[in-house]
Amino acid sequence: MQTLSLEYTAGAPAAQRALAGVVGSGDLEVLLEPGVSGQTTVAIATSVDGVDEIWKAVIDRIFTEEGLAAYKVEINDFGATPAVVRLRIAQAMEQTTGDAAHD
Repeated sequence: MQTLSLEYTAGAPAAQRALAGVVGSGDLEVLLEPGVSGQTTVAIATSVDGVDEIWKAVIDRIFTEEGLAAYKVEINDFGATPAVVRLRIAQAMEQTTGDAAHD
């Protein structure tokens, strides 16, 4: 199991918690909680070794967007593709904001 931690500048804390996905063959779960004002933290646990650069690129594209709420993000991965990662994060973010714009 490999772990990765990332931090991003953010706005006010998210309004609520959310869960999307399920850890299982080829999938992942994303847990979002309100973060500390001004900061999003992302903790990734993955069963796939040596993919730090791919994870960083995918997560950077999501959380460097201006105006996002502050989140504490936990991702538990079991070999999901980048497209599934983006989808699960978007699903969880929609639950916290009611905003479908992140799809």
